[in-house]
Amino acid sequence: MEKTGRSERAAPHALFWQQLLPELRHDGATLQSQLRAAIVGAILNGALRSGVRLPSSRELAAMLKVARNTVVLTLEQLVFDGYLVAKPRSGYFVAAREDAAPRFEAPAAERAGQDAPDWPSRLLDTALAGKWLHKTPDWQRYRYTFVYGQFDPKFFPVAEWRECSRLALSVGQIHGWASDAVEQDDEVLVEQLIRRVLPRRGIAAKPAQILLTVGAQQALFLLAEALIARGMAVGFEEPGYMDARNIFLRRQARIVPAELDEQGMRPDARLAECQYLYCTPSHQCPSGVTMATARRLELLQMAERHDRVIIEDDYDAETQYQGQPLPALKAIDRNDRVIYVGSMSKIISPGLRIGYIVADEQLIAALRSLRRLMIRHPSSNNQRTLALFVAQGHYDKLIVRTRQTLAERAQRLSDALVEHWPAIEFRRPGGGSVVWARLPEGIDGRGLAAAALAEDVLIENGDPFFYRDDQDGRFIRFGFSSIEIERIEPGIRILARLAKGLGGH
Repeated sequence: MEKTGRSERAAPHALFWQQLLPELRHDGATLQSQLRAAIVGAILNGALRSGVRLPSSRELAAMLKVARNTVVLTLEQLVFDGYLVAKPRSGYFVAAREDAAPRFEAPAAERAGQDAPDWPSRLLDTALAGKWLHKTPDWQRYRYTFVYGQFDPKFFPVAEWRECSRLALSVGQIHGWASDAVEQDDEVLVEQLIRRVLPRRGIAAKPAQILLTVGAQQALFLLAEALIARGMAVGFEEPGYMDARNIFLRRQARIVPAELDEQGMRPDARLAECQYLYCTPSHQCPSGVTMATARRLELLQMAERHDRVIIEDDYDAETQYQGQPLPALKAIDRNDRVIYVGSMSKIISPGLRIGYIVADEQLIAALRSLRRLMIRHPSSNNQRTLALFVAQGHYDKLIVRTRQTLAERAQRLSDALVEHWPAIEFRRPGGGSVVWARLPEGIDGRGLAAAALAEDVLIENGDPFFYRDDQDGRFIRFGFSSIEIERIEPGIRILARLAKGLGGH
């Protein structure tokens, strides 16, 4: 009976710790870091108070089903950091914390009273203008993910990025990036852009002609803030990149849609009235068309003749897998008519968020001052890690690997469409990571996208890319950067079946 009593008294103690400690995962974070975070979190939120004794390292290891050394190393580090106290032959105890932050009871959530501001009336119309493409935040839970702008985690260069992160955290490197740079960019990254990245696009530049940004998106926002005034005419591809269009609309620009053909943006007479032209020559967004050399020269001649400026968004430039990539429009510009916007995030990871602008020194200086008012500069440690990633040759290696992967998926997707859905109209891509397709008559892309969700398939309808009418919603975009190659054909088979049920062929 006595033995049973001890067991019963011990059970609540064990249950408390089993509920407090997480089930350790084996998906990237080390077991030590997970255990440390759980114990520190419990101390800081008050679940473990000063003087509480922890179970022995043997007991914790048994509860967590990990090696005892993992637990011992974690506890010893927490002692060193002042969270725990080790007492000989007694164990580990939660240390007294004199620097504990004050805790206040949060007020109950209630609806705002009658005196609260009327926020909808305060919002400017320009803050909500334009069409938007809905991005499914939990896209990874779907089996067939034909979405653009995401990547396959299996292809992220984990070992190489980790190596460069460690290098960036060495004492010598930290001295170079840890201080507040105010409005300056990482000199090492700018040098790598000039020596290794821009020459691939045929562009020569000096440091004073380059500004780093938080992705291409911020680059476009800065340009609009600095250059676009109310009522100013901006030539824009139709269909085109809706986020860029919305940025210009926020400045109350007048959008002048320019039709596309197989050579890219058509420079018709209406564009002559536009102070700025926005285009994506490498792989047009969303169609994927590469602008022909003759068309590029025609646009430059128009800009020179009418004193206009071209904003070149070098969209998916590094992913050409059929033929040789054409040099950037900026590379053949001899009169500084082209503002070049690039991104490092498309190849490495969308979450990296590092882009850049190449333009006239006076414009870059003005943009640098404007950027200072927003964020000062992009994260310095990410800049230095990326600089080392390029310098070590990992970026070039990743480009080759990405091209090969995208080429295989583009081939599989194109073949699947031809075999299972012959009524759909599309062009086989020679680069990039999308297929832009026109649906058979009678099928609405929005309806098809909604029906596909129920079948675990994600596609993007084409409506938000059009400034004007989207021709009865008959366009969809297939992204293939994130979908595993063996899932492409089954996904297309499902879409073809759904389209037939909706009245297509």
